[in-house]
Amino acid sequence: MKKILAVIGARPQFIKHAPMELELSKYMEVVTVHTGQHYDTNMSAVFFEELKMKEPRYLLQVGSARHGKQTGQMMIELEQVVEAEKPDAVLVYGDTNSTLAGALVASKLHIPVIHIEAGLRSFNRDMPEEINRVLTDHVSALLFAPTVRAVENLSKEGITHSVHLSGDVMADMVQIARKIIQNPPIVHPYYLVTLHRPYNTDDPVRLSQILDALNGLDHPVVFAMHPRTRHKLLAEGVDPGHWENVSIIEPLSYFDSIAHQAYAEAVITDSGGVQKEAYLLGKKCITIRPETEWVETLEHGWNTLVFEDLDALNQALKQHPGYYQADLYGSGQASVEISAIIKDFLNFPIK
Repeated sequence: MKKILAVIGARPQFIKHAPMELELSKYMEVVTVHTGQHYDTNMSAVFFEELKMKEPRYLLQVGSARHGKQTGQMMIELEQVVEAEKPDAVLVYGDTNSTLAGALVASKLHIPVIHIEAGLRSFNRDMPEEINRVLTDHVSALLFAPTVRAVENLSKEGITHSVHLSGDVMADMVQIARKIIQNPPIVHPYYLVTLHRPYNTDDPVRLSQILDALNGLDHPVVFAMHPRTRHKLLAEGVDPGHWENVSIIEPLSYFDSIAHQAYAEAVITDSGGVQKEAYLLGKKCITIRPETEWVETLEHGWNTLVFEDLDALNQALKQHPGYYQADLYGSGQASVEISAIIKDFLNFPIK
């Protein structure tokens, strides 16, 4: 039996890996390595329980650190795992440091790298995620692009071999979640907010400006706060209760997150995954970033970028989106199609 080693480490990767693990296990042995990049219970363990995933065979517990140190430590530990397991391929998702570490270790050991969510580009090289995704694509042997634009991005960089337009596995999970969520988690109109990027949360002045803008919105704001953001507020002696229109809650589990998005008036975020989930749920999204890798969501007004001018937030929320493409991220069967291609690739590798 063929063996595939999957490297995961952050919330979006747990969500993507859940349907992939289920499908791949029909054809091969799946060994999962959790790098520990997200190690908080609400950001990690709860997802394995809720999504009914197998416990990872390896938990590296690398934890938080500067990008170079974190990625380097992951590589040191992943190399030992790969040499012990001798997989036929290493599977990575998205654009985190865990993704890059897994891709570099596998490529240096001459093991094929399979990249799910290939071809995304924000064209902002100041973002570590952009560096991660570009480098990972260029060492991958098999690339699954979620959109036509992602395929085009790869082609412009000279990557055309073993590229597959696959749709997005997160669409698979959203379809499952929509069947499970029954009742609205909050009865009154509200906006859901998630923020975690350092440029929004590490500077107390910037974070206070964002909270001021949220406080002035026409509906109450429910802020599912990342552990690091809460820590920053507390470290600066800032009272979250100062903003009366903003209710701060704990990080949400996957199904709770989907439910909160599904019933919100709109979603405000700086997360790539949440932008995509909002679109899949047919929800208006405001992204507190100067750019996005999910550029398709900007078309027809389903997603709007707001960054420097936070006063534009209120006006952006009032604009109604236009045409909605239900199959923009595939039919919800991406994990089935991707798994079949991986099976064929491992049994009949293309040289």
